[in-house]
Parts: sequence; structure tokens; C-alpha cells
Amino acid sequence: MTASERDKMAAGEWYCCLDPELDALRMKARAAVHQHNTLAPAERGNIAPALLSLFADAAADAFIEAPFHCAYGMNISLGSRVYLNAGCTILDTARVRIGNASMLGPGVQIYCSEHHKDPALRRGGLEIAGPVEIGADVWIGGGAIILSGVTIGDRAIIGAGAIVTRDVAENTTVVGNPARDVSRRT
Repeated sequence: MTASERDKMAAGEWYCCLDPELDALRMKARAAVHQHNTLAPAERGNIAPALLSLFADAAADAFIEAPFHCAYGMNISLGSRVYLNAGCTILDTARVRIGNASMLGPGVQIYCSEHHKDPALRRGGLEIAGPVEIGADVWIGGGAIILSGVTIGDRAIIGAGAIVTRDVAENTTVVGNPARDVSRRT
């Protein structure tokens, strides 16, 4: 039995993102994102109902400002008191876990997928996804980009505009492109 493209994506294997099942899942996410982004704040609550129903898990007190975008929603888990400011994008082709009390500034982007380097395979929709893990009490400054396969430790700080290409240890501050450690060691 051949694995579906969705199964391959979930297993961290190369898969075709142009698959009809994945298209349908992305369409469902677009509708939920649209509801979240267009409902009045009093009706939307912390997270619009359709969007919340997509997530793998979200604490009742997690909060997402509008506008927001995600690819699937089904791979996103948000801990207690997580806050996503306006304009955040999570391309959740793999698991994205954001720990308790972590805060993402405006325009933060999390990209789980990587497209194939071979142009012909890339045109055919071949990509691979790696999970992103963000610990507890993490602050990610506005406009930062977190790439596929990155783990950010508890209490880390990611400077505004940083591009995080590798793991960040707990209690570490990183800035720049690519992000580099600027923590003071005592």
C-alpha cells in the first residue's frame, strides 16, 4: 500500500504539495482563517471557532490577533497564555508547538516546509517539512522568521527581524540574519 501525500508530509518525508487531499485541507484552513480575520473581535473571541476547531490543541486563554494565516491549522498546538500579534503566519506542514506564556510579535513567520532544490522537482510540488518547537516564556520580536526543524528553548528571546535557521538554547538571545547568539554570559 502506497502512503498518501498527507501521510508522507506527517512522516517528514518528501511529498507533493499539489495533492488533492492537501488542497482540500488548505481550503478548509483558508475558510477558518477568513472567519477569524473578518469576525468582529467580540464575536471572534480569542480564536474564531472555525480556526480553533482546526488546531491540534489550543489552551482556552491562547490569543491570536487578526489578521492571521496558517496553511493547515491541524499541526498547531498553543499553550496557555500564548499570544500571537497581528500578521503572524504559520505554514504548518509539520507540527508547530508554542509553549506556555510565549509571545510572538507582529508579522512573525514560521515556515515548516522546504521546497526541493532541483527546479524540475520543485515545479512538481515536491517539498519536505520539519517541526518547529517553541518553548515556554519565549519572546519572538516582530518580523522574525523561524525556519523548518528549529527548536527554541524556554525563555529565549528572538530579536525583531531575526531569521532563525538553527536551534536556540534556553535563556539565549539571538538577533540578525542568520540569527546569532548575543546573550551576555556571566
